Amino acid sequence: MTNMQRTARLATAALALAVTSACSSGGGLGNVLGGVLGTPESNQLSGTIQRVDTRNQQITLQQSNGQTITVTYDNQTQVVYQNQNYSVTSLDPGDQVTARIQSGNNGSYYTDLVQVTQPVNNSTTGTTSSANVQSLQGTVRQVNVSNGWFTLDAGSGVLLTVSLPYNPSSSDLNRFQNLRSGDYVRLYGVFINSTRVELQRFY
Repeated sequence: MTNMQRTARLATAALALAVTSACSSGGGLGNVLGGVLGTPESNQLSGTIQRVDTRNQQITLQQSNGQTITVTYDNQTQVVYQNQNYSVTSLDPGDQVTARIQSGNNGSYYTDLVQVTQPVNNSTTGTTSSANVQSLQGTVRQVNVSNGWFTLDAGSGVLLTVSLPYNPSSSDLNRFQNLRSGDYVRLYGVFINSTRVELQRFY
């Protein structure tokens, strides 16, 4: 009986230890994200841009293991490449990025910071033909230097948001940084959608 009681006590202790270990390793945002992202400490997601849905404000990323994850963004989300800020609309399919992730509602994920580690070859300028480049002109209405965009009143009630590319020339970057509301500008750009344009160059 003594040996049986000792064996029972050892089994109970082992079970308690296993339960304690399981409890200590579970729960928390880091562990939830760790299951998806593989980096519970940093809550970061690295992958390749598959799509930017401006209507629903969602970014779809594909990880190196082939898993696809969609994260939401908003007007506060920053895109950074080589210490320069850009708008989310500057992201292109094929860009390699690392996004800082937070848990949202209903099990969704939100990013407030996207760092571009490697843009797709030649960025957007390498994937657009000269036929897609259009000449635009108008009056500057708003300038957001920190996020790399300005709004352009092109006339006839058309208001466009013009974003800097990843690799602007030094002269274009200097021109952008010195823009003021009311300035009249002329530029070449590529339409991303009906109201957003990526700057090719000023002229």
